[in-house]
Amino acid sequence: MVESIQAFFQENFPPELAVFFIAMIPLIECRGAIPFGMLVLEMPLWEVLPIAILGNILPVPFILLLIRPVISWLKKTRLFRPLAHWIEGKAEKKKDRVLKYSEWGLFLFVAIPIPGTGAWTGALVAAILNLRVRNAFFTILFGMITAALIMTIGSAAITAIMTGEMPQELRAIIDYFNSLSCTAA
Repeated sequence: MVESIQAFFQENFPPELAVFFIAMIPLIECRGAIPFGMLVLEMPLWEVLPIAILGNILPVPFILLLIRPVISWLKKTRLFRPLAHWIEGKAEKKKDRVLKYSEWGLFLFVAIPIPGTGAWTGALVAAILNLRVRNAFFTILFGMITAALIMTIGSAAITAIMTGEMPQELRAIIDYFNSLSCTAA
């Protein structure tokens, strides 16, 4: 299935749009778009990162503003009622992790790039918990940027291992952290 999705995007879209659209897909988001752009499409980090972030953040305001009315409407229909309960259940399962630390909990929930977390689920949880839209949006944005950076560094490291060459972007990151440690000493 992964191969068919990969082939669909490679054959039907320019690389930039492929990364953008993949980043918009729930559960895949930046976690899939960044490695796809860097490893499969061989796009440079400086191009993949902002495109993936824009694609991933685009649905968030709509989810924050519209998911509660959509769930209410779905509950009124016999056909979609199970879907509405599933969506609410998914948010309820993640609720305790977020509520424990409020906005920091939401940030960490979105920032750690593991399955079941991310901007889509973070926005769903924030909407179900009635968090302020503006605060939730920026918290999700910063969490998503953090997750994107983690995925970018990981993808650059995988590229270095696979090719035997250190990508220029990864070298720049390493040099930056080396300069910080030199000035602190």
